[in-house]
Amino acid sequence: MSQPLFSPFQLRSVTFPNRIGVSPMCQYSSVDGFANDWHLVHLGSRAQGGAGLVIIEASGVTAEGRISSGDLGIYKDEHIPGLERIVKFIHSQGVRAGIQLAHAGRKGSMTPPFEGERLLTAAEGAWTPVAPSALAFSETYAVPQALDKAGIETIKAAFTAAAERALAAGFDLVEIHGAHGYLLHEFLSPLSNQRTDEYGGSFENRTRLMLEVVDSVRQVWPDHLPLFVRISATDWVEGGWSIEDSVRLGGLLRAHGIDLIDVSSGGLVPYAKIPVAPGYQVPLASRIRHEAAIPTAAVGMITEPNQANGVIGCGDADLVLLAREMLRDPYWPSHAAAALSETFSWPKQYLRSAPHHSQTRAPIHRPCPQ
Repeated sequence: MSQPLFSPFQLRSVTFPNRIGVSPMCQYSSVDGFANDWHLVHLGSRAQGGAGLVIIEASGVTAEGRISSGDLGIYKDEHIPGLERIVKFIHSQGVRAGIQLAHAGRKGSMTPPFEGERLLTAAEGAWTPVAPSALAFSETYAVPQALDKAGIETIKAAFTAAAERALAAGFDLVEIHGAHGYLLHEFLSPLSNQRTDEYGGSFENRTRLMLEVVDSVRQVWPDHLPLFVRISATDWVEGGWSIEDSVRLGGLLRAHGIDLIDVSSGGLVPYAKIPVAPGYQVPLASRIRHEAAIPTAAVGMITEPNQANGVIGCGDADLVLLAREMLRDPYWPSHAAAALSETFSWPKQYLRSAPHHSQTRAPIHRPCPQ
């Protein structure tokens, strides 16, 4: 009997060989949005390591939709060949490939974090970020320009065109980024959205752009392929977006053709008090999964095989997406298989190093929380 973490999972026509995914993680290593050898090796090694899904980092749907000048992009057709090269390698390892379509909103026009995380200068190609309202993320970020109706239409068209490019590159799924204080999240939260038109005020108005983007992307994304959305399930701030809002949104997203919600949290304001601890976001994924009746992915400080196995086995989520742990150990899935005494298909080139059954240990079975 396969351990829950290593059981297959199907959405529409796509079967994931296990429940382990590589979370989208910005590498800040592009020039003009192009994927390069760094992305191929970085993502390819995670596919070799045995994850069932690799999701490519937040990719700007417009040049101005990038967080930084080093972000990956999917805003012009010339980006397709580099992405297609990566997808083909991921597929060669028996792994499914996804890409996160993103717009940074008011968090854009920054340098990469390892270059000081400051605003770009004009000489460095700075641009004016856009947002639902002219409210800066913090004093070190630019004051964005509030989007008018024409600007909103441009954003929707950019997401749609990006999805068409993702299809041309061969991806199995796309994920719409609506988390971490970026543009779609900014529209959702009353802390960043102070509009008085049909895109601001009520819950229905603040969720309007998210649902319009989903509908627009779903129209060009084939029915047989899954579509994900990543959300921040709570802002962790009184008066902000809440888990109750997320449950309500989850039901709407399901009705609009979303197949899975990737459940993260926070990122909207710098002063949020986030109770970071191992698996601290799993209860959020569990609530959305059960109360909105939609599959979820759990993320955030999931590092141990038994911990991840329990998330799936207890029904808290359908996938676990690992981020920093995958940076530390690209072969985490293979090591998890050994820890859980699970049969694992190693790359044939590495079979000589595969652990023998005598080197594995029996998994620790922990009770599910009541």
